[in-house]
Amino acid sequence: MVRKGVCCCCAALRPRFKRLVDNIFPEDPKDGLVKADMEKLTFYAVSAPEKLDRIGAYLAERLSRDVVRHRYGYVLIAMEALDQLLMACHSQSIKPFVESFLHMVAKLLESGEPKLQVLGTNSFVKFANIEEDTPSYHRRYDFFVSRFSAMCHSYHEDPEVQTEIRMAGIRGIQGVVRKTVNDELQATIWEPQHMDKIVPSLLFNMHKTEDVDSRACPSSSLGGEKEENPSVLAENCFRELLGRATYGNMNHAVRPVFAHLDHHRLWDPNEFAVSCFKIIMYSIQAQYSHHVIQEILGHLDARKRDFPRVRAGIIQALLQAVAIAAKGSIGPTVLEVFNTLLKHLRFSVDFELSDRRSSVNSVCFNANPKENDERIVQNAIIQTIGFFGSNLPDYQRSEIMLFIMGKVPVLGAASHMLETSQLGDLGTRRFQIMLLRSLLMVTTGYSAKTISAALPAPFLDPLLSPSLMDDSELRQLVLEILHNLIDRHDNRAKLRGIRIIPDVSDLKIKRDKISRQDVSFMKKHGQQLYRHVYLGCKEEDNVQKNFELLYTTLALITIELANEDVVIDLIRVAIALQDVAILNEDNLPMFHRCSVMAVVAAYLNFLSQMIAVPAFCQHVSKVIETRNVEAPYFLPETIFREKCSLPKSLEKEETNLFFLTNQMAESLGGSGYCVERLSVPYVPLVTDEDRLSRRKSLVDTLSIQVDILPGCNLQEKVNSTEEITFETLKKAIDSNGLEEQEKEKRRLVIEKFQKAPFEEIAAQCETKANLLHDRLTQILERTVRPPPSPSGTTAVAAGHVHYPSIPVYEMKFPDLCVY
Repeated sequence: MVRKGVCCCCAALRPRFKRLVDNIFPEDPKDGLVKADMEKLTFYAVSAPEKLDRIGAYLAERLSRDVVRHRYGYVLIAMEALDQLLMACHSQSIKPFVESFLHMVAKLLESGEPKLQVLGTNSFVKFANIEEDTPSYHRRYDFFVSRFSAMCHSYHEDPEVQTEIRMAGIRGIQGVVRKTVNDELQATIWEPQHMDKIVPSLLFNMHKTEDVDSRACPSSSLGGEKEENPSVLAENCFRELLGRATYGNMNHAVRPVFAHLDHHRLWDPNEFAVSCFKIIMYSIQAQYSHHVIQEILGHLDARKRDFPRVRAGIIQALLQAVAIAAKGSIGPTVLEVFNTLLKHLRFSVDFELSDRRSSVNSVCFNANPKENDERIVQNAIIQTIGFFGSNLPDYQRSEIMLFIMGKVPVLGAASHMLETSQLGDLGTRRFQIMLLRSLLMVTTGYSAKTISAALPAPFLDPLLSPSLMDDSELRQLVLEILHNLIDRHDNRAKLRGIRIIPDVSDLKIKRDKISRQDVSFMKKHGQQLYRHVYLGCKEEDNVQKNFELLYTTLALITIELANEDVVIDLIRVAIALQDVAILNEDNLPMFHRCSVMAVVAAYLNFLSQMIAVPAFCQHVSKVIETRNVEAPYFLPETIFREKCSLPKSLEKEETNLFFLTNQMAESLGGSGYCVERLSVPYVPLVTDEDRLSRRKSLVDTLSIQVDILPGCNLQEKVNSTEEITFETLKKAIDSNGLEEQEKEKRRLVIEKFQKAPFEEIAAQCETKANLLHDRLTQILERTVRPPPSPSGTTAVAAGHVHYPSIPVYEMKFPDLCVY
């Protein structure tokens, strides 16, 4: 066939490849590609691959001319011919032909005609699916990345055309990704300048769907209708891109996500942001999960002074990320996650308090909405910490428990972990509550084989410190954490609510025989648990929940850790609490005294049925029945009602309302229990926690109970302790009339040391030593002054005051000299 406008002689002189190319174009473009001539051209190209570059250059020349002249029919024929040649030819000589092909595609994409843009995109996608035999060293796709990204943001006036162009842009990006990610020489696609165009373009189209939650999990198959949706197509491309990311370029693909979410303000509300990170975590390889978490933490640090709801949105996205990553590989980011979250928890508390102070100082005080938003941030952080911690294996969870506990600031002690010194007392208390709430969530569901594994000494000591602070919420959180760790058989729900249980067997309590490790734990740390229960009942700001938790603590210790020795100790603690309510040496309100009596009644009722000693059960039941008739305010069902009439006083002589030590000792002794220790009153230890907890009357309270000698008047001992001065001590040294009295005291002390349990001796001696040291320090600082020097200056160097050598311990406290 002779080309129109060309004579036969000239056509015969033209190169063969040009004549073959000209023959594939019909007279009327509506007739389409001439198939017979196309087969000849294909055969010629396969037979002479060195001619491919010339064929491609000539086709590109014709296509460029037809585009300029708006002869779109011939443009379609040229692109169809190019596609067939690409599919048929696979050799090294195809490289120059590809350059001509890409040049033609670029011409189509540059045109303003939507049909040509779609045509060029479709041809490029076909080319992207071809696996070339050898990689290309010089080919770059920068133009196509930019152009396809621009098409993804099309705003054509016709909605259908706009959708078609956007989908073409997404398919083009998908083609670029497929063509380049598997080619090691094409690593430039992962460079930030390309990812900053590709990722936002995909996210822009993904955000155009209304149902963002439907894309939370990977979809294996999509219907035909969904394929026509740009948002679904963009999501598939985004998943494919992330799935091909490797260790070195993972961050380049994730960072543009933050930029897009920040620019379009998609953190509040954050449904789309959360959906994006779900897609990311499900699409990437599991071993790279910690990269995403690190990026979220870094972005949270960068936006730490942003609006609270923005920070809350970032934290909730982190929650979804760690929820997925915790089931796989989380690498070294465990402590980093918790450290960063605790740091931002501290920031949030600081911001909340600063906003509150600014609101108080303002002329017109209104509820600050920003303060409530900070609570949203704090709750999001706590939820993230708890969810992440609860999904960790046990060995890592125990480390996280120690890590969080080490961050809890203690009032009166130097806090160097998270810089809480600037928060003040109110801020520190608020931060303590937040940390303990986080720890409570981490410990939920944690079950260790032994109590020593769940409550190691480095964790138990700082955990119990806040239980003595003047904040009822703090003490409640500590007890709830203890319950999570002690309750290994899920019995708490059965013990919920303090009450007199008629038949404990109906609760179907689950328990195992106490192990040797648990027995050893109670020997070492049992006094700490008893002490904090005892002192916790004496707090003046206790509410009903505090008493319920204290009762549950005693019950759980009984179920999980009680052997015969522990049972005796628990009874001693209960009797000591009853004495607290009766004697009222702490000047507690009547409600608190009755509440303590109710706790003792509920617990002894539970204990008596657990150990099943008939005589003991009979005594407890008799007292409860008497109280039910004569003093119902001593029972939990009555005292914890909304309206309860309280007595004006408690008479010590009404022994029928009290649990009597001698009767309990007699009933338990008949069943083989060693009841000698029941005659020794329970006295808690005094430790450094008391000085750090700011308990106003703790030392004075304990000083009343430290004497182990029989027949000693407690009030006289307190008064005599308060009257000790340097002069009275000096006079006591010169007195000779105390020698016989000292010998008698030493004999009594030695006798007590031979019979009393070691725990009691250690507790009482440590109490005396601490009290004496503190008291003497105060007295000597107040009364002793260094003598003036002859020159009128102080003869003693600053900080080195020399006191007279006086054997204080031997004179007024001879019982301390036994050892």
